[in-house]
Order: sequence, then structure tokens, then C-alpha cells
Amino acid sequence: MPKIKQERMEELPKLKNTLVYTDFDKENPAPKGKWNSEVFENDQPIVLELACGKGEYSIGLAQLHPDKNFVGLDIKGNRMWVGATEALEKNLDNVRFLRCYIDHLDQFFVENEVDEAWIVFSDPYIKKERKRLTAPKFLELYRKVMKPGAVINLKTDSDVLYEYTKEVIEQEELELLDDEPNVHNNRPDDPELSIITYYESMHLEKGKTIKYLKFRV
Repeated sequence: MPKIKQERMEELPKLKNTLVYTDFDKENPAPKGKWNSEVFENDQPIVLELACGKGEYSIGLAQLHPDKNFVGLDIKGNRMWVGATEALEKNLDNVRFLRCYIDHLDQFFVENEVDEAWIVFSDPYIKKERKRLTAPKFLELYRKVMKPGAVINLKTDSDVLYEYTKEVIEQEELELLDDEPNVHNNRPDDPELSIITYYESMHLEKGKTIKYLKFRV
């Protein structure tokens, strides 16, 4: 492991806005059901960024919506360190980062604890549909922790993931709230969709079209 990566991994659990749970620790239990009361210490809605990477969207949304709480989840601690330290530098009290496996989501949140989720440029897993974060098995997991009527936002450069998710929405008889096949051409002034991540900037440089879906789980 390169020295800088090792240093970040060691520092990550010490950051006051970051919780690390790659293994379950009975002596240091996750704040399941206590995100509002003990972590954020307020009653604001909780929004997740799944597979948050460097957390650009969590930070951007937190700046747009100081009346909401944001939790960025990922297993890659080196990237998460970047977002966590930036959030601290910006004094964003409504952002936390949780290092864990997304398929363990219900180990960290209780029923009806989450109001909304964002999936931004996640791996489309071209040959492994079941691993896509909008696959039915993941939607069932999200339902376990999200409130009735909660929404999921998908932003992607992948035609495969975009079309696949629309098929899942139809098959699962979910409510499609928004379908934008060309974000930057048709929604240049949308503040939420105008947040640009590191990977999105690379996709745009390659001439890729950014797509967006919003639906209820």
C-alpha cells in the first residue's frame, strides 16, 4: 500500500465526521436508529449517497440543503478521506461519511430512517446485473430503511445502467418521477444536477452524455 494511502486509511477513523465499520464491533456499535438523535443531533431528513467515492455529491448537496443531513457511504476509505477532510474544511455539520459495504445497509439504519438516496456514477457492472445498485435485490434492501414515498436519484454516464434501471422501474411497477436523457444539454441551470464530480468531468471530456432518473422505491 503506498504510504499516502496508508496514512489516509489510518487517519480516516479519527476524523470526527467519519464512521468506519468494515467489521461489526459489539463494543463500538453503529448508530442504527440514532443518526438524528446522536450523530447529527437534529431532526432533519437523512439523505444517502451510495458508493460516494470522494463524496463530491454529499458535499455539494449539503451546501445546497443545510436543512438536510447527508451520509456518504463507500468501502474505499482512501477516496472517502478526500471528501471527509474537505467537508471538515468547509465546516459542513450536516455531512457524515460511513465506510461500510452497501449490502450491509440495514445493519446501520432502521426502518423509516432514510428519506432519500443518490446513486452517482456507480459501476454499471456491464456483465453482472445483480451487482448494479439499482438491481431488484438492492431496491429491496433500500426499502428496509427508507420511508414510504422515499425517492432514489440516479445520475450516470452509462447507457446500460440507465436503460436497465428504467426496465427495473417498469418491472417493479415503481413510480418514475423524472427521466432526463441529457442533463447538461437540457438542465444546465438545475443546481442539484449541476454538481460535477471528478469522474463526471472525465466523462464529459470524452463527450459522454449524462443521464438522470428519479423514482420512488
